[in-house]
Amino acid sequence: MTTGADLRTARDAAGLSLSRMARRTHFAKSYLSMVETGKRSVAPDVVDAYEQVLGVPLRPAPSDPLRIAHEWLVSESPIVVQFRSGRRVGDSLAEELETRVIELRHLDDVVSSRDLLPAVSKELGEADRLVRSASFSEPVGQRLFKAVGELAQLAGWIASDAGRYAEAQRLYISGVDAAGEAFDRVLGAQLLSSLSYQVANVGNPRDAALLARTAVKGADGATPVVRALLLERVAWASAKAKDILGTWQALGAVNDSYERRGDDGSEPEWVYWLNRSEIDIMAGRCMIELGRPHDAEPLLSNAVANYPPDHAREVALYLSWLAESHVGAGDLDAARDAIERAQRYAAAMPSARTNDRLHTVRQML
Repeated sequence: MTTGADLRTARDAAGLSLSRMARRTHFAKSYLSMVETGKRSVAPDVVDAYEQVLGVPLRPAPSDPLRIAHEWLVSESPIVVQFRSGRRVGDSLAEELETRVIELRHLDDVVSSRDLLPAVSKELGEADRLVRSASFSEPVGQRLFKAVGELAQLAGWIASDAGRYAEAQRLYISGVDAAGEAFDRVLGAQLLSSLSYQVANVGNPRDAALLARTAVKGADGATPVVRALLLERVAWASAKAKDILGTWQALGAVNDSYERRGDDGSEPEWVYWLNRSEIDIMAGRCMIELGRPHDAEPLLSNAVANYPPDHAREVALYLSWLAESHVGAGDLDAARDAIERAQRYAAAMPSARTNDRLHTVRQML
C-alpha cells in the first residue's frame, strides 16, 4: 500500500516543492500536505497524479515482471518436455503454448526489450523446432503454426524496439510463413503491418505505406479492431511520407472500423492493447508529422494522463510526442517539462526506440 510518506519521499527525490506539485496535480497544497503527513488517507487519484507528474510507479507491484522474464528464460518449457517424451503432440500442448504466448505478450508491456527478447527468442526457437519435427494432426498443427507466427511477431516487435532492425525484419518474414502454414491471413497481415511500421520509422515511408496498404488488402475476414490497427499503420506511414490526403482517409477509416467493434472476446487476443487512447495518440502523432501541433496537443495530453504508469516505455514515447507538440506550438517550458517526465519513465524501461525519440526532441529544444 502506498503511504503519504511514500509520496513525500518520491516528490523530494524529484526535487519538487509541495507548491509545485499542487500546481501540476491541481490538488490544493493544504490537502496534499495532509495526505503526505498522514492526516488524510491516500486516495487512488492522488497516487495516479503523483505517478503521472513524477514519472515513476508508486504502487507496489503484485509481482516482479523482470524476475518472471528471467525465470522464463532459464526454465524448461513444456515443448522440451514433449520432445523428451516422444509423444504425439495434441491439443493440450497447443493450448499451453497459446497461453505462454499471451503471457509473454503482456510481459512486453512492463519488461524492457533487452530483458525480454532472450526469453521470447528461446520460446520461438523451441516452438519452431516443434512444428518442424513433431507429429500432430492438421487442426493441432494449425494452432501450433499460429502460435509460432504470433511469437515471431512479438519477437520482431521487441527486436525492433531494441534497434535490431535486420533481425526484426527476418522475424516478421518468418512469421508470415508460419501464418501461411496456419491458413491465417489476418495474422500474416498483422506481421506485414508490423514490418511496415518499422520501415516507416527507419526506412522509406512510401515503401512502408505500400506495405501497410497491402496488409489491409490481404486481411480477409479481419475483425473491426484488427482492421483499425492495420489502418493505423497506413495512417502513420502516410503521415511520414507527407501524404496528407492518405493520412486523413486512413485515420477516418480507423475510427469507423473501431466503432464497429463487437463484444469482448470477438477479437484476437493480440489486439488487446488497442483502445481509444491509443487511437488518439496515433492521430496526434500524425498531426505533428503533418505540421498541426496545436491539434495534436489535447489528444496527446488526455491520452497520456490516462495511460497506465507501469507501461513506462509507452508513456515515455508518448510524452516525447507531447513534448514535440509543445515545441511546434512554441511552448518550450511545457516541452521541457514533458521531456523531463519522459526521461524518468525511460530510465525505468530502457528502449532504443525511446532513446532515439528523446534525442530527436531534445535537439529541437
